[in-house]
Amino acid sequence: MSIPVVTVGSAQEAVVGGLERLHGPVTVVRRCSELAELIAACQSGLAVAAVVAEGCEELTTTLVDRLGAVGVSIIALTDDPAEANRLHSIGAVSAATGIEAADLASKISEAVGREGLRNQPLVARDAGFADPGADLLLESPADRIEDTPEGAGRITAVWGPIGAPGRTLLAVNIAAELAAAGESVVLVDADSYGASVSAVLGLLDESAGLAQACRLADQGLLDIDALKAAAIPVYTKGGTFRVLTGTTRADRWTELRAGAVSVVLERARQVADHVVVDAGFCLESDEELSFDTMAPRRNAATLRSLEMADVVFAVGTADAIGVPRLVRGLAELESAVPGVSPRVVLNKVKRSTVGPSPERQLNDAWDRYGPGTGVDAYLPSDTAVCDAALLSGSVLLEAAPDSPLRIAIANLVCAPVQQNRNSFGRTLRALRLLKR
Repeated sequence: MSIPVVTVGSAQEAVVGGLERLHGPVTVVRRCSELAELIAACQSGLAVAAVVAEGCEELTTTLVDRLGAVGVSIIALTDDPAEANRLHSIGAVSAATGIEAADLASKISEAVGREGLRNQPLVARDAGFADPGADLLLESPADRIEDTPEGAGRITAVWGPIGAPGRTLLAVNIAAELAAAGESVVLVDADSYGASVSAVLGLLDESAGLAQACRLADQGLLDIDALKAAAIPVYTKGGTFRVLTGTTRADRWTELRAGAVSVVLERARQVADHVVVDAGFCLESDEELSFDTMAPRRNAATLRSLEMADVVFAVGTADAIGVPRLVRGLAELESAVPGVSPRVVLNKVKRSTVGPSPERQLNDAWDRYGPGTGVDAYLPSDTAVCDAALLSGSVLLEAAPDSPLRIAIANLVCAPVQQNRNSFGRTLRALRLLKR
């Protein structure tokens, strides 16, 4: 079956004519005069591949994701090696401007075939755009950067329902505890409603490091050095970690596109052993707001962070309001990110809201009304310690190293790290024995 293709660029005559003369697997169905016309043609379902013969510098990660969401592969023509690398990093296929028509047809067929494999019904992934037309199965962000070495870092997302259950408190102190354990850490503030990591850490930052990194990622310019430059180093008594600060205003959420967030998190995994993400509370996918166009999704940063996470901590307030919210929120989380297995954390545990033996009573209530998964940790309420840490812009490890709250968080995150180290040590010893 012939592959329908649309093209754009005033210098496309030789390309289009060569493809049309092949009478082979590729059929040019429209010649567009500008990129906007090509996008409209692709979104209408007219083609499954687009050849950008001129103006490839206008292509971005967001645009490639937007067309990939409707199953369209992009082939861009350029003779600049740097531009070819940029195009590859954003998910487009590059080819020389003087490529033979038969070779270009082969590249188009290969790109469309790869896109078809990615869209097989294995794992549904949110494209980051609200599209009422169909439920789309999308590519993995790791697949889009095929030749980029995959980082060994693990992504930990901290999520919780509305109501200030302590997402930022937990995320910041998880990062601090991992850094104190000798791990390299990048902390990402992906809360597009009320980013507050910089305030908690006392950072006078107006640059919004995550938005800056997303802009570079959108242009295909985010390398490891650029990521390190965008991330602010935070020095504590226990260790140092880097922070990609959040947006300074809630109306800047449009800067956090899903495709760009994917690239940022992948790059962060190459920089650090652990990437800790402070995610927003809202999991709505916004289809009902989109009408007949593909609009950026309000919660794309949160949804993509949860999709890419290796570990998700779901934190809720341990009281008569917070626990039911968390139970409902976990059901929404499972619906928004199928297959997720969150580790449940109940925060602000105290007798005055639960009664005597609060952990036992919470555990009994959770067994009766919860979703069937256990509670991984109970974090005691300690308002005085939290206030002191916030006032000084420090982490609990510095403000109150012996407090029960700090110890509970350390036990939650550092025990698995120690277990991994022990496992790695046992593996090394076994390999040494085998070599003897």
